Parts: sequence; structure tokens; C-alpha cells
Amino acid sequence: MGINVDTINRTKEQHLAYEQVRAIIQKRSKTFFFATGFLPRLKRRAIRSLYAFCRATDDLVDREIATLKDVEAWREQVRKPLSAQDDPILKSWLITREAFNVNPHHEDELIDGVAMDIAFHPYRTWKDLANYCYHVASTVGLLSMPIIGMADGFSHEQAQPYAIKLGIALQLTNILRDVGEDLERGRIYFPVEDLHRFGLTLEDIQKKVLDERFINLMAFEINRARVLYQEALPGIAMLHPSARMAVATAALTYRAILDEIEAIQYQVYDQRAFTSSLKKLWLLPKILVKITAQKPPNTTRH
Repeated sequence: MGINVDTINRTKEQHLAYEQVRAIIQKRSKTFFFATGFLPRLKRRAIRSLYAFCRATDDLVDREIATLKDVEAWREQVRKPLSAQDDPILKSWLITREAFNVNPHHEDELIDGVAMDIAFHPYRTWKDLANYCYHVASTVGLLSMPIIGMADGFSHEQAQPYAIKLGIALQLTNILRDVGEDLERGRIYFPVEDLHRFGLTLEDIQKKVLDERFINLMAFEINRARVLYQEALPGIAMLHPSARMAVATAALTYRAILDEIEAIQYQVYDQRAFTSSLKKLWLLPKILVKITAQKPPNTTRH
């Protein structure tokens, strides 16, 4: 049997694309790189390709002169076939999407979320902000589900509500951590109704007011995030066993950022709370115990 040169070339091309993605993630997101290390090799590579795609999509909003036209140009580029891709991130993602039969509908929702940041306006209610969080974060969980797989007897449809809550919790954590950075970009994500609940205004946040009102606001939002994490965690037990530790590690090391915000006394205007590498390692045994004991939600298996 002869050697198929096209297959060899494509394999080399895929390997190069995946290695470039790996380097990007190792540099850009140490928490995610750490957590995905618990996945089997093929799933790890695929999830990292997804993350790199999501990160590249999100990076559109950080360009000072980015427009909605740029977002739509990216959307069109994503829709092009593999043969028309030069970007290693898009190459690796399209290979992954095809291999795991990922629904591209959630790609469009993610890109819609990026458009919300380009045309940013303050969110009036928590419901409005949660909708934004769904588009920019829950969609990532929904895109990942065909890759990480489900435990026997559970379907993607059953797990989706838990993935959605986890995504919202993660994005709310981002928002609370990045108050200062977002303010520099002209964005205040606190719902206006929550500001008013504690006697604050958008102008107060612009002035970096750090008083009892702001501390109470932050404590309120931190509690909201913790409740979302708690409600989402049972869904991890519905995932394929090979993925549970990775997802739990990502969720719980990220949840620990909330503790760090409290530790720095809510100084989020000028400090960026993070979970150190040592703290992540310290959390691992607790995460393992928690995920081993975690029971799936009381739902009818398929």
C-alpha cells in the first residue's frame, strides 16, 4: 500500500497547529492550562483548541479600534472551511469541531457576546448581565460538552442547565476580579439595579469609590457567584469520568478567586486577585474529595 502524502502533510499541519495553541494557552491562562492537564491527551488537546478559539474571539473586544464590522469579519472567517484557514488557532479548532461534531450554533452565540462588548452599554438588571455572561462564557461550556463527553445514562440536554450556571459563575468571577481593568476600557458591568440597591451610581464606580457601600455590593455579588457555583457543581457528576477532575479543578480554583478578592479587602480597582500556583496545588486534594463524593442531580437517566 502506498503512502498518502496528503494525509501525512495534513497530520503534520494539525500537529503544528495544536502545538502553537498549546504554547498560547500556557502563556495566556495558567489556571486553564493547569486544569486541562487532568484530561486524557486527545480531549486535552481538543479542549485547549476550543479555549484558544474562544480567547481569540474575546480578544477582538480588547482592540482599541475594534468595530462590529471586525466581529462580523471574524464570524465569516470562522465559517470558512479548513482549507481556507491560515490561522493555527482556527485550524486546530475546525479540526476539533469536525472530529467531535460540535454544534456551531454556540460559536455564533459566543461571537454575539463579543459584539455586546463592542457596542457596550451598562446592564440595567441582573437578568441582563446574566444574558451577557451566558453568551461569553456559558457557550464555552456548551461547546465543550461534546468533547469531554457524558457519563453513561446522561444526555447533553440534561447537563446543559448546569453548564450554563457554571459559565455564568465563572464570568461573574471575571467581572468581580477585573473591575479596574474593565473601568479603564470604559466598561462597568455591575447591574445598575444592584448599584442602586447599595446607594451607588455608575459615576461612583468611575471615581473608584471604595467605602462600605462598595464593599457591601462586592459581598453581594460574591455571594451570588458562590451560589451559582454550588448549584452548578452537581452537573459535573453527569460528565464522563475522565473529565470530572479537570472541570472541577477549573471551577473550584476559579471560585477561589472570590476568596482572594476578600483577602485583598475588595481592592479590585488597582489589584488583580488570583489563585497562586501553590494555592492550586493545596486545593487539589480537597477538589478530588469533593468531586469523588459529588452525586449527580436527581434526574431521570436516559
